[in-house]
Amino acid sequence: MSQAPSKSELWGHPKGLYVLFTAEMWERFSYYGMRALLVLTLVAATEAANPGFGMSDAEALSLYGTYTALVYFTPLIGGWLADNYLGQRNSILLGGILMAAAQFTLFAATPHSLDLFYIGLGILIAGNGLFKPNISTIVGDLYSQGDARRDSAFSIFYMGINLGAFIAPLVTSTLGESPDYGWRWGYFAAGVGMTLAVITQSLFFQRYLGDIGKIPGAKRDREASGGVKKPLSKVEHDRLRVILFLFVFVTVFWLAFEQAGGLMNIYADRYTDRSFGDSIIPAGYFQSLNPLFILIFAPVFSVLWVWLHKKDKSPDAPIKIFAGLVLTSIGFIFLILGLFEIQVTGQANMMWLVLAYLFHTLGELCISPVGLSLMTKLAPLRLASLVMGVWFLMPAIASYLAGMVGAFSENADKYDFSINLAQSIGLEAQYSGLLVVFGGVAVGLLVFAVILWAISGMLVNWMHGAEKTQAEPADLAEGVEQELQAVAEHEGLGEQSKK
Repeated sequence: MSQAPSKSELWGHPKGLYVLFTAEMWERFSYYGMRALLVLTLVAATEAANPGFGMSDAEALSLYGTYTALVYFTPLIGGWLADNYLGQRNSILLGGILMAAAQFTLFAATPHSLDLFYIGLGILIAGNGLFKPNISTIVGDLYSQGDARRDSAFSIFYMGINLGAFIAPLVTSTLGESPDYGWRWGYFAAGVGMTLAVITQSLFFQRYLGDIGKIPGAKRDREASGGVKKPLSKVEHDRLRVILFLFVFVTVFWLAFEQAGGLMNIYADRYTDRSFGDSIIPAGYFQSLNPLFILIFAPVFSVLWVWLHKKDKSPDAPIKIFAGLVLTSIGFIFLILGLFEIQVTGQANMMWLVLAYLFHTLGELCISPVGLSLMTKLAPLRLASLVMGVWFLMPAIASYLAGMVGAFSENADKYDFSINLAQSIGLEAQYSGLLVVFGGVAVGLLVFAVILWAISGMLVNWMHGAEKTQAEPADLAEGVEQELQAVAEHEGLGEQSKK
């Protein structure tokens, strides 16, 4: 006999929403807490006061790129397994257990066993693939079709993602970067966070969610459709062409954005003056800036888009993505300006890094929620899951390429063109690697932005009015909720594509 979700409410929403909020918050705490430490652990000298694995920058950044690429690729597999065999609930629980075990494996491996560390990363990737694509689908299932609270629910759930991402580096970096504790205790803290997510599931999911998410989605879909398949129409074909074109531009954005956990983390650790009074700010703290800026500016952008929509001046999605590419490019220009200060004083003011993260976040808010929302509008219903898989594939490919690009910074000073470029603007050869990477990414973003601007009219025509299909919000508050439901960027809020 099936069990319905609890009807009890808190602040106008089912209590099950806050259970999901808590589980996702701790999972994101675990992920971002570990990400803040990964590269720094790998490059820390084996004989340092806080020993690591002694990798070169290139080796560490390549490994980071491969890891993050797989983190975004495996949800394709995890989503398929959940849809066809496991169901969302079993996938989330199994994924959570694997990720908790993985974090404690990293704790045990650091700094003594690199082989065991690799095993921990592999388990973490597998667990993430099961957890990431499935928890958000349950949020929408708490509400019936047409329930006006659903948009607000995704906004609340999204806040849990960024709250966990904001808090995590403050805890794990405080422990991990301190020689008194060591890197391993940062991973231990991440493991505790993931364990709390699993405990939340075990104690409260059945009580407040009932049997939601237990039956595989493919089985429910077959029962609802009767197994009838229809060919794609011309409009659907055109809209798929838009998705393929935007795939390139969004992937370029994620390539730039994913420098945050790699080369920008090294920039913060080695080249940034992190002194604050008598204290030194841990490098990993800067990983909290992105979720902090999202929490601050997401409502601002939401209000902006709704206000422009009311004035009938809202830019089309390709133009918003164009703006995001330009803003992200500006962020890298600030890092380049910091190189001139490093050359003179030995370290850059942390202002340059803060400004870079700010503009990267502003770029993200123009691209990620807009792109995710657009995917759900363009995708044919029967291909909705596949299209969301493409959305995850973009940062997967970009993360791998980002690792390769970041790794190039260590060897760039061996090439004459890098040295000549640095000297032409007054920088010494030792900074040519950072200049080539940051400058190359900035220029690349601008080039792709110009190309997107040029073809934006064609893409809008191929959309066949897809952006206009959503009903105009009744007021500003409703509009803000409609916009915020998609702002969970590439964290897996794909539920609306399935509804």
